[in-house]
Amino acid sequence: MCARPSCLSETVAKRFHYGGQAVLEGVMMRGRTNVAIAVRRREGDIVVRQDRLGTWATSRWAQVPLLRGPVVLVETLILGMRALYYSAAMALEEDGEQQVGAPVIWAAAAFGMVLAVGLFVALPLLIVHFIDPFISATLSNVADGVIRLIVFLLYLNVITLIPDIRRVFAYHGAEHKTINAYEAGEDLEVERARLYGTAHSRCGTGFILIVLVIAILAHAFLGRPAWWLRFLERLAILPVIGAFSYELMKFFADHMKNWLVRISLAPGLALQVMTTREPDDGQLEVAITALRTVLAADGQAAAEPPAEAGSPATQPS
Repeated sequence: MCARPSCLSETVAKRFHYGGQAVLEGVMMRGRTNVAIAVRRREGDIVVRQDRLGTWATSRWAQVPLLRGPVVLVETLILGMRALYYSAAMALEEDGEQQVGAPVIWAAAAFGMVLAVGLFVALPLLIVHFIDPFISATLSNVADGVIRLIVFLLYLNVITLIPDIRRVFAYHGAEHKTINAYEAGEDLEVERARLYGTAHSRCGTGFILIVLVIAILAHAFLGRPAWWLRFLERLAILPVIGAFSYELMKFFADHMKNWLVRISLAPGLALQVMTTREPDDGQLEVAITALRTVLAADGQAAAEPPAEAGSPATQPS
């Protein structure tokens, strides 16, 4: 057994796996205690904002199985909204240091939640309502889940038509390439990161697909109460499905060498073709800058890889 300090620090490093999120003209990376947002401004330079995470984000609750999933998802929502506002301000050459008020962040998040509930819960139930007289209760619930999956795929196809979204997806690809290179133990250089793929086992796209599939199984035997009760049932069980999906994603990503796991993850990896694009060198440079920033804050050398390639990050990207 190695007792050198370097070995001990390496063991600690292996317990954490870095993850991030694409934003407007930039990338956010989340470390153990810090989050960094790197944004490319119109002049061409890269600006970086680094903040310490709140104590709740690094609390003991964020480590408890089944409880950590909801904690991480809430954290991701908050960090993601702040990162998007900051990146938009910097990309538009506004005052990037101006803090976005909490009411604005939560109002935008609430609007997004309402839109998501409308598209992925209410709309499928409304469609199923018209075919309910002709099918069984179990088939009705399965049809609801299948329609929800179809709506999600259509939604992804529609938003990819927006040029700004396609650029965000390119930064998403840059984030994945950078994390893939880091987990493989590569030096964090554009030339090395460029060699890696834009798909990753812990991507948020794959996580959503896991949620949608598990929801079909979970809802199948809930019966067929009134429309409004079915709607409330789906909202009530969603946190449970999300928590279980998070644990399943972590298990899958920790056992990538298993052929059955690789088969299970294949649809999620394939789906990332829709939510990532091949980045240019400038976008890779931005992602690398963000990751280097949080690595430096953690006191970890950029060339030191974490435990195992493909291990899940603290939050889906």
